Order: sequence, then C-alpha cells, then structure tokens
Amino acid sequence: MIKPSSLGGLRIVVTRPRDQAAELADALAAHGATPISFPTIKIEAMEDLSDLDTALSRLSSYDWVIFTSVNGVAITWERMQAIGISSRVLARCRIAAIGPATAEALVAHDVEPSFVPQDFVAESLAAGLRKIRGKSILLPRALDARKILPSELRRRGADVEEIAIYRAVAEEDDPQVIEQFRSGIDVITFTSPSIVRNLVAILRAAGLDPLKLPGVPLIACIGPITAGAAYEAGYRQSIIASQYTSQGLVDILLDHYASAESVGYSK
Repeated sequence: MIKPSSLGGLRIVVTRPRDQAAELADALAAHGATPISFPTIKIEAMEDLSDLDTALSRLSSYDWVIFTSVNGVAITWERMQAIGISSRVLARCRIAAIGPATAEALVAHDVEPSFVPQDFVAESLAAGLRKIRGKSILLPRALDARKILPSELRRRGADVEEIAIYRAVAEEDDPQVIEQFRSGIDVITFTSPSIVRNLVAILRAAGLDPLKLPGVPLIACIGPITAGAAYEAGYRQSIIASQYTSQGLVDILLDHYASAESVGYSK
C-alpha cells in the first residue's frame, strides 16, 4: 500500500508520559499531523529500592536479567550509579529486552542484549528464552505489570526474582487540552494499559464521556495488550500497530488514512 506523505493536519492526542512523548509527537508532526501532548501518567521510582540494590550487588549470580521497558533500564542504571556498580558488570550478564526501544536504552549504556523477541510482548519474550529450567532470572519492572511473564517463566522451571522498581501514577489534567477534547479531536493514541485507564478517568472527571467524544476520534493502540485494555474500557474498535513502537503507530495511521482516502471517507 502506498502511504500518503501527510496526515493532513489531523489533531492527534499523544498520551505518553511527558518525557517519553517527543519521538511519537515528532514523527506525527513530520507527516503533517498536529500532535496534542496530554500525558496521563508519569513514572515514579518506588520509594524503597533496597531489594533492587541487593540484587544489583550480586548480579553475577543471575543467569538472565530481563528488562521489559525503557523505564526499567533507566531506574536500574540510576541505582547502579548510586551504589557504585559499573555497567561492565551488567554487560557480562545475559540480558533480554522486550523490544527495540528497551534494547536501544541498554545499548546506550554499552550493554548488548542477548535476546530481543520478534513480537514485543511478554508472551514472546518468555517463549523465546530456551533451557531456563533451574536458571536464576532477575526481573526489575513496574509495580502493576502483567503477571504472565513471571508466571510463564516459573512454569518452565526458572527461579524468578521479580522486583517492583517503579509505578505509573496519574498526571494532573490540562484544562486547555480538555477544551480541545470538547471541541473535537481526530485521533487518540494509546501506548499502555495504564494510559488507557488514566485517560478514561481524567475525561470522566472533566464531565466528558470518554466513549462518546465530540468528533468521534479514532483510537490507535501500540499493540494488542494495550488494545485489549482499550476494549475493556469500552473502546470496541481500534487500529493496532503491527510493530509495537512509536513508528509502528505512525505507520498504522498512515495505512488507515490511505485506505480511508481510497474509499472516500476520512475516518
């Protein structure tokens, strides 16, 4: 399919955390869209990271260290620096990363992942790790992360040390953006289940029905897990990126509007 060179001034809400939104917003703007920044969550490190510090002090005892987000990489590195552990220590471990963004965050710290699944979801990550029975795995991740990954690893005989090192908390709403929702926007992008839940809560608190917004915005999800959360929230139709990245979201939007143009409608 030939993609259009422009998203034609579409008003597209970017709901990612403020410090992670630039890549998607810039890519949308490069195709002519008007990105509207509306972060619904922010990432906070857990107050007590002593369990992480203990695990990092004995990194050599783990057969695998698994990172499931850029946030997990960033917070782990902050603690490594705080307690004086060199990146070279982690580089000697076998590292798995859930997707390219997480892998790139590791490479930025001179750590090359040993494994990155082709599908950037927990199920594929668990399935891709071979011969893990009896192996020790460190899994630093979000407080409210899905349980499928550690459950599947344990089912296959691994000894998993799961440590909650950060959590997603609700951002304050932006009255100016709320007014844009009232006047009608074209697309809402979702990149995680927690973002879906928090946007719904914010809109309801502002007196809006998130399922009956002016303009009937298109819902675009970064992957099937996020799309599932959107469905549970009441969004019965959404488009889903085939590559679970910011660029994947842009590509699915280009494909969608190219198809819409070919049959004479805009959504």
